[in-house]
Amino acid sequence: MFVQVCLYFYCKCLWRCLKFVVRKLTGQCELQRICYNTKPGAARTMKIEASLKGSKSKRLQTSVNVHPDAIEKTIDDIMELKRINPDVNPQLGVSLQACLLQIVGYRNLIAEVEKLRREPYDAENPQHEEMLLKLWKCLKPNSPLKARISKQWCEIGFQGDDPKTDFRGMGLLGLYNLVYFAEWDTEIAQQVLTDSLHPKYSYSFAIVGINITDLAYNLLVSGALKTHFYNVAPEAPTLTHFQQTFCYLMHEFHKFWIDEDPLDIMEFNRVREKFYKRILRQLQNPEMALCPHFAASESLINM
Repeated sequence: MFVQVCLYFYCKCLWRCLKFVVRKLTGQCELQRICYNTKPGAARTMKIEASLKGSKSKRLQTSVNVHPDAIEKTIDDIMELKRINPDVNPQLGVSLQACLLQIVGYRNLIAEVEKLRREPYDAENPQHEEMLLKLWKCLKPNSPLKARISKQWCEIGFQGDDPKTDFRGMGLLGLYNLVYFAEWDTEIAQQVLTDSLHPKYSYSFAIVGINITDLAYNLLVSGALKTHFYNVAPEAPTLTHFQQTFCYLMHEFHKFWIDEDPLDIMEFNRVREKFYKRILRQLQNPEMALCPHFAASESLINM
């Protein structure tokens, strides 16, 4: 343990000395070198984030936690602290602002998603009920729902006659994602639902959607989705970006499930874990953007 502590401080001191020497040789601080030598996207933003968090300056460390409205002032503070003339280096401020918008936006997105996840479905809330009924209408437009409490809900993959009990794990977040998928990618969602009823590949569409919401949530809070969002969102990633990512994951999991050719639904956890690991491997590539296949995600391309 003592040796590990000594090694840690040795490496830390060595790294700071190296940074000092490089700055003297290049005339640029680490933030400048990152912005000038790394193209925009996840590679640059993640390096900027690591540099700010790892700085010995408390002002720089806390710059990744500021309110979005304070980002411009924060950039000015960084430039002043690093003794960088903004008139001589105008592009640096622009680059840093774009990175901070993504960094701060990702943190705020986690908070927004967490709030939805913690909000339980309330059958007494008219807005919640309206969203649930919209889900049915989008997925089964030619089959009117005969009653709010009905075995018909099993036709779209809920477990019983009242879907509200199935949202306990992911709260409103699961419903939000399912409705977004059904409303904005209606043709694909309906096709996935139809395929999920096939005797050979059957699974409960809505329950799996809630499960994939959990998968997307874990990717988000673990930071794994930074690669994707920093590559596709030019500024702050939003809830819409998250929902579009859910659509992609839902569609990809459906194809993965069929390709795996499971014996029955009892293999779901095995297939899900294998799929999760595949997505994680893809997101380890700093160039990675989860490629969209359908309408809801078209706006992500080439942003």
